[in-house]
Amino acid sequence: MEIINSSIINLDGWLNKNGWAGYDPYDIKGEPFFLHVQRLASTGSIPFKVVRELVFALEASYPLIARRMFGVKEEINPKAMGLFARAYLNLFQATGQEVYKDKALYCLMWLEQNPSQGYSGLCWGYPFDWQSQVLIPAGTPSAVVSSVVGDGFWTAYQVLGDRHYLAICESICKFFLCDLNMDRLPGGHLCFSYTPVDNFHVHNANLFVAEFLCRIGKETGKQELVEIGSHAAGYALSEQNPDGSLYYWGRIQNSYSPNTIDHYHSGFEIRALFGLWKQTGEAKYRQSVEKYYSFYRNNLITQRDGLIAPKMTPRKFYPVNIHACAEAILCNATLAEEFLEARKILPDLCEWVISKMQTEAGWFIYMIRRAKSGENRAEVPYMRWGQAWMLLALSQVLLRIGLVTKE
Repeated sequence: MEIINSSIINLDGWLNKNGWAGYDPYDIKGEPFFLHVQRLASTGSIPFKVVRELVFALEASYPLIARRMFGVKEEINPKAMGLFARAYLNLFQATGQEVYKDKALYCLMWLEQNPSQGYSGLCWGYPFDWQSQVLIPAGTPSAVVSSVVGDGFWTAYQVLGDRHYLAICESICKFFLCDLNMDRLPGGHLCFSYTPVDNFHVHNANLFVAEFLCRIGKETGKQELVEIGSHAAGYALSEQNPDGSLYYWGRIQNSYSPNTIDHYHSGFEIRALFGLWKQTGEAKYRQSVEKYYSFYRNNLITQRDGLIAPKMTPRKFYPVNIHACAEAILCNATLAEEFLEARKILPDLCEWVISKMQTEAGWFIYMIRRAKSGENRAEVPYMRWGQAWMLLALSQVLLRIGLVTKE
């Protein structure tokens, strides 16, 4: 798998030149003008909806020009730093090169110095406002960002043996328990909110928290963390569809829709359920993963150009989104230890993504859309969305390269 080694070296080389700061698909959408347009469109007025679509289409077609016009600055994203930390620790384990450990330690140091302020435990959010059903102000910590960052600190604890990093993981658990909203549900289930300012039921976010609590609880001997995490995981199991899938929103949520299935959120959920099984050994999680991965393999992976490629949704191949590409590699690399099918498809999957999405400069493009003339490439190096996730995904394959064979 020389193509993976070369891809990692090229991406790392670009990061060395570029630095840690970069643009994000959602940074411009937090600008006052864009937020104002979204609020007007949310009133239901057709003219305002048309304006919103035109504004968003302009940004999608000319992302760099639009950001310069609105004065959007490149920033360091805590989620990206957490992903980079874990990726470089993977590379350190795989190669023994100290330079990778040094980069990981820098990322972890930056995260320790730049948490969200005013909460019960260590936590992190996005450095821009973002509009969901409610406005999430910049810096508001989230379940997803904090758990992803927590994975970086957990990996540091596992690889370097420094209990300081485990203490940080415990502090993150305190944020989950004390600052996120917990909705207690029938059957003893519960759901953690996405952030402290909402009461959303979002399965991938809730599962990330559940798995992290169980992992840290098991390591520290704090059974109460395991029990709470299990109750949260039970909510996902109770809403798993007969075909194995999970919708993005919980059924109680007013945004619930049976069409809210996409590649990367499905991968998040499969990996979290897999982690719960590995932590607890409980058969219900193994069965859940088997059902979900069967759905995933049949609906979100396809043949393309003689290789294996990720689909964006069960119904659509396009757009090819770098986040979906990265999650396809990461999910299958994570499951490769236990699932033969995941091991088999990884070589083709990596080859397709690298050949289609990586530039000669080393960074990965954002998206390929279907166009009348064939395909339209959105060539912008989003840091968190693309580069960080891809480095983690490829490092996970490299770490498990002995498990990967091309037949």
